[in-house]
Formats: sequence, structure tokens, C-alpha cells
Amino acid sequence: MTEETHDVRLHVNGATYDVSVPPRRLLSDALRHDCGLTGTHVGCEHGVCGACTVLVDGRPTRSCLMFAVSAQDTEITTVEGLTNPDGSLGPVQQAFLECHGLQCGFCTPGFLTTITAGLAENPSPTRDEAREMIAGNLCRCTGYQNIVKAVERAAELGSAT
Repeated sequence: MTEETHDVRLHVNGATYDVSVPPRRLLSDALRHDCGLTGTHVGCEHGVCGACTVLVDGRPTRSCLMFAVSAQDTEITTVEGLTNPDGSLGPVQQAFLECHGLQCGFCTPGFLTTITAGLAENPSPTRDEAREMIAGNLCRCTGYQNIVKAVERAAELGSAT
């Protein structure tokens, strides 16, 4: 017996992907396996760690909690879509590099997308607001100090453009 599939059109990082997925295929799995975008990491598969965070219509979304069929015709941005149009690092990515905001890198894609959305909403956060912005993402390596510095630096870089 073959498993039922649904045709879904995903708009990811400015490209369109027409995929055929089982009804319970998670968005994280569709991005990684059907679209070939492996930057979205899956950590806990329960929506707790934030490693799988992508932007869906500009809002941070745990892709391990969303079915791919639910993402039909939404605008999805993954970590791969955060670069500048010329392919250089975007401001949040550049800030992470400059401020040593990553160590093992596993949680980094989720932080980058979360911070991108947070800075779109609040382009000049205070240190407390920066901490609040990243509160839903877990990192086992950094201790968060450099990530908070990266939020502040990304805000500076974003205001310079």
C-alpha cells in the first residue's frame, strides 16, 4: 500500500518548491529532505530548543511543530535566506561572526532567524530586550553573553544600512 501524499507549493527564500509530501511531513523535514535546505536543524522535535526556527510570513516558527501542508503558499525564510542579495553575510550573520556568537553552531540557524524577526520588530533593543528576544532558543555551548552582544551588534549594523 502506498502512502497518500499531498502536492504543496512552498515559497522558500524567494524560490518556489513544488513538493509531494505525506500529510504528516513536518515543515523541517520538507525543508531539509524535499527542498535540500539543510541549514534548518532539528534538535528536540518538541518545539522547545528553537534550533528549527524559520520565518513563516516573517514570524519565527518552530518548523518541527508545523506540517508542510500547513505552509502552502506562505513565505518561508530559512537561515540560507538571510544572506545579502550579493551572497555576503546578512547583518545578523555578520554580527554572530564578529561577536563569536556561536560555538558548535547547531542552534545558530534558529537564533539567526529568531533575531532577524526580533530586529524587524524592534530595531534598537535594549540589552534586556535582546535577552527576551532570544529567550525561546536554547544553546548548550555559549552561555548567551556573546549572542546578546551579537543582537546588539546586528542592531548597529542594521541601522547603518
